[in-house]
Amino acid sequence: MSEMNPSSSVNESNEADVKEVDEIKEPDNKKIKLTTSEKDTFSEKLEHRLGGILCCAVCLDLPKTAIYQCTNGHLMCAGCFTHLLADARLRDETATCPNCRIEISKTSASRNLAVEKAVSELPSECQFCGKEYPRNSLEYHEDSQCEERLTMCRYSRIGCPWRGPFHEHLEHENLCTHPHNTGAQILDVLNVISQEKKDEKYLYDSIFELLSYEKIVFNDLQMKPYRTDEFIHKLYYETSRFTAYNHQWVVKARINNSQIDPAHTSEREMSYQIILKTRTQVPLSVHYMVLRGPFSDIKVNAKIYKFEFTEQENETPYTKLPLPDSAECNRLLAAKVINFRLIMFLLSK
Repeated sequence: MSEMNPSSSVNESNEADVKEVDEIKEPDNKKIKLTTSEKDTFSEKLEHRLGGILCCAVCLDLPKTAIYQCTNGHLMCAGCFTHLLADARLRDETATCPNCRIEISKTSASRNLAVEKAVSELPSECQFCGKEYPRNSLEYHEDSQCEERLTMCRYSRIGCPWRGPFHEHLEHENLCTHPHNTGAQILDVLNVISQEKKDEKYLYDSIFELLSYEKIVFNDLQMKPYRTDEFIHKLYYETSRFTAYNHQWVVKARINNSQIDPAHTSEREMSYQIILKTRTQVPLSVHYMVLRGPFSDIKVNAKIYKFEFTEQENETPYTKLPLPDSAECNRLLAAKVINFRLIMFLLSK
């Protein structure tokens, strides 16, 4: 019987290991090599696909701010989400997801931070130069870096109407004729600016004057939604009774001046009135204004109104709540309650 050579056994084992590694390792000539243009095409397709997947289910656009999702995971941008809640409030219905019709609310819906971060990294075109930048840096590029961004002439304050690309503003300003205008021509423009400043100063002077009144009362109030008893129920808001100057008062608010169906329009505003609930023997000359207050995040501009309450006239006319835009009105409608601060100044006689 012949003896086995140990060295030949080791060689056979090594050859088997090498053969096994070669079988696992893919040969180089079978690998797919992508060219630069093919890689770019693949990347673009992926970005577009992600954009289609992560877009808002309502406006079908990539969200620019917060992103909410229903319990089934369908995405909605913050603007559309509050609009859906506001429409449901106006119609006295339950807000539902536009995709799966499951109920949505401030408590059931949640923000999707992962999608927000992913969307912020997706490219978007600059509205001026057309180049693509990550969405999280696009606003800074359009405001400060883009050479094609729209800019005004430095002499716009004296009447120059020129608006053009940023890279042309120096050339324009060197040739601009407005610095050589006569004093009379410049004065017309300055008068308009002066009037705007006077109106702003008048508001602040009025507030400071009212603060010198002896009788000043402020109340942090909460308005809740209700429905009228009419055939077509209309939405309105009302506070509980509160005390000021030894009298009972209520604040009421309505949408679009009690339009039959405010849900049919995207332009929405809120107006309010103050109602004196108790009788008064003497006229009450009251200045009043609505402010944000410590328990509210309402965005409201300062505006002063005046009304004299008597035994016959116990309700102020509805006056516009000075909100910045319709989006803020929708945000208030989407909330369960509206918190604000009411300041009342009583002129002593």
